[in-house]
Amino acid sequence: MHCLIVHLKRYPLTLICIALTWYLCLVRVPSTPFADFENADKWAHVLMYFGTCSLLWFEYWRSHKSGRVPVSHWLLAVACPILMSGAIELCQEYLTDCRSGDWRDFLANSIGVALAAVIGQAFRNDCVKPNEQNRVYSNFAM
Repeated sequence: MHCLIVHLKRYPLTLICIALTWYLCLVRVPSTPFADFENADKWAHVLMYFGTCSLLWFEYWRSHKSGRVPVSHWLLAVACPILMSGAIELCQEYLTDCRSGDWRDFLANSIGVALAAVIGQAFRNDCVKPNEQNRVYSNFAM
């Protein structure tokens, strides 16, 4: 129970985005003017997973003092969203009558995760020096 509370405190925005992603991917989506744009849904998938995973990295940096990300954390930050994406696509295919699973959606989601990991890691190296606690927040102050 303590571990759950710690993660709720460390990653609140990421967890909200994950819940929102599940919701949006399993309900009927109304038609929008953007639907006429070729591959608009694929771009939406890339941006949705890029945004969620970027938030994950941001919250990770905010809550960890070290400037170094262990390989196990890096792999989990990439593998878990990709596995979640696959689970959502399977749920769309087999548990809903208004959505269908699509391998191209899974690929677009994976691209969004990979982009967030690569760009996020590069940004982390430029933005935060090792052992600077919570320094990232001041870089985003408005």
